[in-house]
Parts: sequence; structure tokens; C-alpha cells
Amino acid sequence: MSRSFKPYPFSPRRYGGAVPPLVDGRDPVRRSVAIVGGGPVGMTLALALARQGVRSVLIEADDSVCTGSRAICISRRSLEILKRLGAVEGFLQKGLPWTGGRSFYRDAEVFRFSMHQDDEQSLPPMINIAQYQIEQFLLDELERHADLIEIRWQTRVTAIGQRAASDASRGATLDLQTGDTAWQMEADWVVACDGGRSTIREALGLKLTGTTYEGRYVIVDIELHSDRATERLAYFDPPSNPGSTVLVHKQPDNVWRIDYQLRDDEDPQAAVEPGNVMPRVQSVLDAMGETGEWSPIWITVYKANALTLERYRHGSVLFAGDAAHLVPIFGVRGANSGIDDADNLGWKLGCVVNGIASPELLDSYSDERVFAARENLSYGMKSTEFMAPPTFAFELMRSAVLGLAERHAAVRPLINPRQTHPIAYVQSPLNRAAAEATESQFTHGAAPGSVLPECPLKSIRDGELLDMHLTDLLAPCFTALRFSADASQESAWRDMQEDLASRAIPFQRNHRGSCKRRGQR
Repeated sequence: MSRSFKPYPFSPRRYGGAVPPLVDGRDPVRRSVAIVGGGPVGMTLALALARQGVRSVLIEADDSVCTGSRAICISRRSLEILKRLGAVEGFLQKGLPWTGGRSFYRDAEVFRFSMHQDDEQSLPPMINIAQYQIEQFLLDELERHADLIEIRWQTRVTAIGQRAASDASRGATLDLQTGDTAWQMEADWVVACDGGRSTIREALGLKLTGTTYEGRYVIVDIELHSDRATERLAYFDPPSNPGSTVLVHKQPDNVWRIDYQLRDDEDPQAAVEPGNVMPRVQSVLDAMGETGEWSPIWITVYKANALTLERYRHGSVLFAGDAAHLVPIFGVRGANSGIDDADNLGWKLGCVVNGIASPELLDSYSDERVFAARENLSYGMKSTEFMAPPTFAFELMRSAVLGLAERHAAVRPLINPRQTHPIAYVQSPLNRAAAEATESQFTHGAAPGSVLPECPLKSIRDGELLDMHLTDLLAPCFTALRFSADASQESAWRDMQEDLASRAIPFQRNHRGSCKRRGQR
């Protein structure tokens, strides 16, 4: 079968590599923060720092945003973060929202799941959008902050050196290569967002630990016009690919993403040859009842890993995203966990650079995000072991579950892909004492370390009544919500504000008089 490849319906901008003015091969300007890697995680971190007035330089080896769909599902939690950074509008306009999915065993539907969505929420639980679009929307926002964010395209890190912890200046030196020019840059802090093959991680001699799975998936992007609804589709042991698993996601611009598992006896290199991929894709579409014309766009192969560093802070170097952890794609935790890394690190590193907090605050970034990675890995591993059984015992269990699921509802939850969810930092050193102190006072609502729950509000601004949501009140500062009009609290409320102001800690206050839950009078 012969089919010609089509380009993506997207034309990325290309950027040249430029070297700053050098003195003896060194950039004389010492940077506060150097971010290595211009993918979704690095760009989100640069935006988070810019919102606090912190300058950063983003170092990217390529000349544009990425090629291929790669990460395709952005969660509500990630959208909330992007909303706070002022970058969410393009995502909501382009992305395809969805709330659930279906799983099939051979020809029968055996499981259906839905994610939480109601009138309380301001954002969909999930949108489908390709990574090249994710990166372009983030880049658009970065370029609106050119006074704070410098991007060095076509620049590679070749080595890194750190000063001893006893050195008052601390920081790190990056050896860089832009075209034929080798040069150096010094930075107070370096954040490695340079992906699963992290140059920074390798240069520091650090190793990811955990589980690597042998099973491989072929990932294919195709162009297909279809009116089918957007949902996650999983096919176990389908006629089109006996003995394995197929995942299908609809993306914007008539692009579809199809992932199918290779059998153990298939050669991964031969498996991505178009002559082997095209018949497999056609059989998947035939089984789905899709009869429209289609064309391939991009093909790659994927191997699941469940790995993490033990610590994400090493002196003046911090790790985020795939440089820190590799999470299986099942449950869409890869890019979403990386965006959460950037959000957590962004405000803490901003506080350190701005002199509001000591560098020890960054240890809590490592504590919280290593905890989150391990939770994400535990769910990702369960999903991986069901999607692609690593042993005969797992395969036997899966066959039994799928065989029973059509008639026995009790076993269907075992098919659940365990979609990504916000992580509660219940053991964080930042809230452990507060949690113990308030345990007897608060018996309902979110616990310390939990993500702020969403709810609709009405706000009075300049005499006008406005509809909004609780997350709209958040800003790049500490925010206090006051729910009581008790006059006896006025003194403590005022003392808190004066104390924070005396230490130049950014702070805003909201009280019940100006914001009411919708329906309240």
C-alpha cells in the first residue's frame, strides 16, 4: 500500500542561533536563571519566573518548536496553571475538550469512564492538542515577555561546572555551542528541562532509577476528516491488531493519533517502515468504521519507562520534567507532571532570586515533586502493566478481566486508565506543622497541601457584579481568603498584612464581602 506523507497543518517559525557579545569566550553577563530545554516545561518555568519579575535565559538546541504530536493531552490542572500564567486562551480555542473514553475487548465495549465535570468548573477536565501547538502557544506568550525572557536558539550545552557549596558566589558555569562558536555562560541557578536524554543529568553523573518496560508502541499521526466525538478510545486484542492494544485520540485540524503495541517478535526498526505501518492503520480505521480518505504525517516508536531521580535539587542545579522523571504515557502524566513541576519550582525559585526566601526553600520543591513523581509512577505502572502485560501472569490477569467485563460490572474498574489527577502534598515540610495544628479546627474542605478546589463566584468590582471563579483570584503572590466578618479578627488580619508588607512579601487579600459564591445574597 502506497500513501504519500502529508505535512502537519502547521508552519513553525524558524529561529537562527546568535551568540551574545563575548569577552575571552565568556558572556560577561551573569544570569539569575538559565533554563536548559525549550519544551513545554522549560517555557512554562520561564513564564512563571517572568510573572514574578525574574529574568531568565532559555537555551534550546533546535531552531523551532518540536515536530510530531508527542504529548497530546493537557489536563485541567495544567490548564489552571497556564491560566494563571496568561497563556491559556490559545489552548482553549484550539484544543478539543473531552470528558471520558471507552475501552473495547475485541468487538465488544467493556468499559466506559468519565472525568469530573460540572458547573463548578471553569475549565474542561482534558483537552487534546499536539505538542507542537502547545509549544507554539507558550512561545507566543514568551515573546510578549521579551524584556524578561531571553531565548538562545540552536545552542547546545556541552558541559556544566558547579562551584563548591562553600563558595559564596555558588552558581554554575555552562559550556555552550552555537554553530561553530564555543562559549560560556555563568548563572546563579540552572534548571535542567532538557528531556529524557538530559545532557545536564548525564554531565552530573546522575541516574534515573525505577522500571523500564520491554514492550514498544508505534505512534502514528494521520490526517483524517471525521465527525466522530473526541474521546479516548482503547482497543484490546482487536481484529486489526490481534493480541495487542490500540489507542486512538482525535486532535485539532483533522489530525488523529494512533498508538498500537508491537508484538514481542516484531523488530522496532522494521515496524516503523511505512509499508508495515499503513496496513495496520487501515485495519484500525476499518474496525472503527472510519471510511474517509487518510494520509500519514508522522511515525515514531515509544518505549514505556517508570523512572525518577532520587532528588531534583543538586546544589545550584534543579531538574524538572522528563529530565527528572520518565512517566508512562498511559494516563497522560508526562507533560502534565512536567508543567506541575514548573509551576511548583517557578514560585519558589522566584522567591529565592527576589530575596524573599532562602535557597533552602528549593529543597521543598524536590520533596514535593519527588513525592508526586512516585505517585504518578505508581498509577502509570499499573496502567502500563494492564495495557502491555510484561509477564505471563499479568497477561493472564488481563485476559480474565477483559473476558469477564462485558457481563460483570464489578471487574470493569480494573480497566480504568487512571487518568492524571492533582497531587496533594500531604507530607510536605511546608505544611506538615500547619496540618497538625489545624487538624482539630478544619474537618471539611481541602487539606493543607491540596490543590485549591474550584467554585464559581460573584465579585463586586467598581460597583459592578461580575461572574468569576475562585481560581481567578490567584496571582503571582501569596493570596489570603477571609471568610469571616467577625470584628474580633480584624486586629490579627491587619497584623498579618503589616508583617508581610514589612518583609516585602508579595501578598493580596480577598474577603467575603467582595466575593460571594453564586446563588448567595
